[in-house]
Amino acid sequence: MKELDKYYNHTTEPNKSCLLSLRNIILKQDSNISESLKYGMPCFLYKNKMFAFLWTDKKTDEPYILMVEGNRLSHPNLEQGDRARMKIFRVNPNIDLPLETIKDLIEEALNLYKSGIIKVKN
Repeated sequence: MKELDKYYNHTTEPNKSCLLSLRNIILKQDSNISESLKYGMPCFLYKNKMFAFLWTDKKTDEPYILMVEGNRLSHPNLEQGDRARMKIFRVNPNIDLPLETIKDLIEEALNLYKSGIIKVKN
């Protein structure tokens, strides 16, 4: 079993279904997105450049999407916290995912890479 599969399979419900849905949404946003395991969590890359992670908050046990270049994003639902560069988008695993909001957030992040603001290898 691949390490990524182990990560998702060892997560309990309802977080498991939520994280798998988020994974699917992110991967479908662009054919240049790939996934790997970095720092023990699922990492999403655009043309091999990290742009997002999936993780679960240790205090609330709720999943979130961590945006690597969050400080460059202005989405109102992103939380900076004590992070200098990254921001998170919290997701309640017990209600329907805010699909359009998630897609918009991912697209806004990808535009940083597609526009050249964040340099990627072609």
